[in-house]
Amino acid sequence: MTDLFVKVCGITTAEQLRWAIDLGYDAVGFMRAPESKRLVDVETARELIAAADGQIQTFAVGLTLEHVAPLQEAVDTVQLYEYAEVPSLALASATPPVSTAGLDYWFFDASHGTGTFIEIPAWVQEVDARRILAGGLRPDNVAEVVATHRPDGVDVSSGVETAPGVKDYELMKAFIEAARGVKRD
Repeated sequence: MTDLFVKVCGITTAEQLRWAIDLGYDAVGFMRAPESKRLVDVETARELIAAADGQIQTFAVGLTLEHVAPLQEAVDTVQLYEYAEVPSLALASATPPVSTAGLDYWFFDASHGTGTFIEIPAWVQEVDARRILAGGLRPDNVAEVVATHRPDGVDVSSGVETAPGVKDYELMKAFIEAARGVKRD
């Protein structure tokens, strides 16, 4: 089994981006869903993507393709809550995907941005895609989730914040250490 993929979503500042890179996260997400408390405008997102400079994978995250369209060509992956034909798609949902054809990742996210942990159903393990678990993960529960469900990766946002959009270095560090500390064969 390969190393666990770990993404931190809702990055809003250059400092948070630097922390993610320094701590060894695999990817960062920039929120473009209009109602998100972590929404970054297109100009800020472009500046952060440029600052990432290939050091970390970048995701533009929105409910629909319309939300991320201005960043689609600038990021590595587009993460949506609906299917779209794009070069690198991460589909997020709380239900099994109709098809995994064309997906780079499938995110199980039943919290829909609330940061509330929802028990992960057994069927998630049967999805034939690169499975990433999200929604309500924190430094104190991620190791158990990884050990129990054996995902290909995990995604965190509010679980490493002191307030919406305000990431905390120590929480980010504790999260990635707990996630990667689980023995994987």
